[in-house]
Amino acid sequence: MAQSSKFNLPGTNAAFVRRQSVTERIERAASAKLVLVRAPAGFGKTTALRQIHEQLEAEGTATAWITLDAADNDVPRFLSCLAEAVARLHIADEARSGADAEAIALLEREGPAFALFLDEFEVLQAPAVVGLVREVIERLPRNGRLVLGSRSLPDLGLGRLRVRGQLLEIGVDVLRFSVDETAEFLRLRGLPDLPRDALEQLHARTEGWIAALLLASMALDRHAAAADFIHRLSGSSGAIAEYLAEDVLGRQPPDAREFLLRTSILRQLSAPLCQVLVPRTDCARMLERLNASSLFLLPVEAEGSEPNFRYHSLFANFLRTQLQREHPEELLRLHLAAAAWYESVGRPVPAIDHAIEGGDHPHALSLLEQHAQRFLEQGRIRLLARWFAAIPAATLREHPLMQAIYVWAVLFTQGATEGMALLAGSGIEASEDPVIRAHVNALRPLLLAMQDRYDEANEVGRAGLARLPTAVPFADTALTNCMAHITSVLGEKREAQRLLDAARRTQSSSVFNRMYTESTEGLLDFERGRFRQATARFRIAVDATTREADYSHTGGNAWAGVLYAAAMYEADELDVVDRLLNVYLPLARDVGLPDHMISSYAMRSRLLFWHGDVDGASRVLTELETLGHLRKLPRVVATAKLERARMLIRQGNAYGAREELDRADDPAVWERVARQRLPAHDVLDIGIARLRWQVHFGDTAAAVRRIDDDLPAVDAEARVRRSRKLRVLKAMALWRLKSADEAAEVMRGILQEGSREGFVRLVVDEGPAVAGPIQAVLAPLKAAPQQSDPILIEYAQRLLDALGPEALAAEPAPATAEVPWQVEPLTQKELQVLKLLAEGYSNSAMSEKLFVSDSTVRTHLRNINMKLGAQNRTQAVSLARRYGLIR
Repeated sequence: MAQSSKFNLPGTNAAFVRRQSVTERIERAASAKLVLVRAPAGFGKTTALRQIHEQLEAEGTATAWITLDAADNDVPRFLSCLAEAVARLHIADEARSGADAEAIALLEREGPAFALFLDEFEVLQAPAVVGLVREVIERLPRNGRLVLGSRSLPDLGLGRLRVRGQLLEIGVDVLRFSVDETAEFLRLRGLPDLPRDALEQLHARTEGWIAALLLASMALDRHAAAADFIHRLSGSSGAIAEYLAEDVLGRQPPDAREFLLRTSILRQLSAPLCQVLVPRTDCARMLERLNASSLFLLPVEAEGSEPNFRYHSLFANFLRTQLQREHPEELLRLHLAAAAWYESVGRPVPAIDHAIEGGDHPHALSLLEQHAQRFLEQGRIRLLARWFAAIPAATLREHPLMQAIYVWAVLFTQGATEGMALLAGSGIEASEDPVIRAHVNALRPLLLAMQDRYDEANEVGRAGLARLPTAVPFADTALTNCMAHITSVLGEKREAQRLLDAARRTQSSSVFNRMYTESTEGLLDFERGRFRQATARFRIAVDATTREADYSHTGGNAWAGVLYAAAMYEADELDVVDRLLNVYLPLARDVGLPDHMISSYAMRSRLLFWHGDVDGASRVLTELETLGHLRKLPRVVATAKLERARMLIRQGNAYGAREELDRADDPAVWERVARQRLPAHDVLDIGIARLRWQVHFGDTAAAVRRIDDDLPAVDAEARVRRSRKLRVLKAMALWRLKSADEAAEVMRGILQEGSREGFVRLVVDEGPAVAGPIQAVLAPLKAAPQQSDPILIEYAQRLLDALGPEALAAEPAPATAEVPWQVEPLTQKELQVLKLLAEGYSNSAMSEKLFVSDSTVRTHLRNINMKLGAQNRTQAVSLARRYGLIR
């Protein structure tokens, strides 16, 4: 990352008073996973962090530092920063070579002690990014610690951490200087000792606020009558700061005062840049003078040899306000001068920033016209969206090409609905300019496809293909990729492949198009059963935007990210999936295709259910259903209900599952799904859902007949993944019909394919009912290992291991039977525990549900197993159902 200063402790010239109270709290809270230093501006948070940093390093703790900024609200940019920090911790040799999303996994490893510092945490507002930090905290091992500096209270589950004794809070009450610390601070500033009453009065007036004391020390150095000056201090902390800043500024020589005001618009100061803004001053010498006086400047690490600085944020705000008050006519000129300098040294990003901040939108647009297309191809979408949003619509309307690029930016940061509205309102669809028409040519079908309107997108897109090539290669390749995806959805696989081959020939250096091509071809591989090849393509697609763009992982990469998460889910890499969904589910929710939204929410729900959080799994599906209603996507609504029915089947709730299936059975939705080849519905549609219900609760023989009727057409269309799912259900049905040999024969074919391709969840997601056929295949293989395929044995065992204890309850049992007289009656509380156990709740989830401790739940489970004669929880549920104790 170019901004290496993000990863280094910020410089300070302020007197460094050792804070014993901070040191003692760090020593006492050795078990704290999170140290939160929280206070308003000017209370010395960063200085306290520096002291903690020095203290931990002296103890042998490895440390890494990130100074956050607003751009880090982009999830993948934050992950990139996190990966860099992890690499600097040296806690894993592969830290630099792993994907950004794997940085969290590296942090959870046991090993030498480490501490990760995140300063200015209040700038993080994106829920997805804050959620990632919350996950980092949850995953930290005993040797790990996160130290945050923030002006506000972060949403990190502090209450839970506080109860666990894993939170150390250092707030204003600790950070305020005491009277003695105030005296030490003034001494280090080189001031003579104050009388005790004057010192106490100064402390009382400033309330130990370090920024006010710093400014007061500047003023005291120039006031002969210190007591009179202190007596005149009054008002709120903000008023004190403004008064002191004005007093300090007013006492500067004219050249220094002019320099301070005119350079206050800069985020960073270097002598060449300042010279442009204050040409009559020797800026290099002025910076040296101000730096030596320890008054205003903080050093900032720079890549070149030229020293860089920044102003203290409080003082910078005051200076800018003063500049606006005294020289409002100068603001535009100064910003334009800064923009011109940045432009001359080849740094268009700060040049555009200054042009916009100075209000010269025409000049900003002239710069954008030179660079926007390149930024678009690099994937710097959020940057473009921010700039265009700051430019008045009337001004932007005079630049049609920029409006076209703005539509791209909005599409991938706010979603297709907003993008479509912007396109319609821009008027560029009627343009005769060939460059603009090229963009519109690609945008129309892409917007329609993202709104789930594939038939319309196909019609518009085919007309667009007939106009190729146009004047914009990026747009041509985007259209070709889009049409490859659309034609694959419509079942035209050969045409989709032809278009993908054409896109590869023209994608050049476009990050977005490279991602789009690999993602779409990966989907084709996935459907055709080429699981390993599909996974490789999805990983390449994710890396296309991870490695190349400095504002990487734009919203568009949710496409690749969700698909890669789906591949990892299929491979049963559930921890990896959990981390990937933290990154990509929010993006899929906001700007992804409906298929990505469905897939990401379904995976999240299944993960939660798998870990015993049934309530959490249900909440996720409710959110998905609500999103479908809000965005008028009936396919999303119906699929949320379908996934809920799947969960009810796993809980053994036949009536509830059938009722949910009936609610999900929207003929218009499923007729369209049957006609199209939508990625989210290859193995998730009403037909397979009803077959699953029949296999578990209904006419099993009829289910086998239906599967046999469907398989020839599915195989003829090369829908290999769907064919495998149908055969898994058939093996389960035959097993339930006591046709063990036939069930084993069907399952043997599935296992042979799986041992070559490595898919797991396609089989395991069906739950314990699939274990019987697997065991029927595995038993004879293990009996004659010399004559058997060891890879097949290993794969079958892997599936059983993934099923866990549920594999032991594979043998189907009658729905009800009389309870043997030897079975001791269960108490009411034990029956409650048994019911929750059958529904998939974990021990901790049951304890929360029943308001009892984990140990009490374990006691109930031991009693249940003893009374029913069960060896494990799964057998207990099976026996309870046999005896009619639960449904």
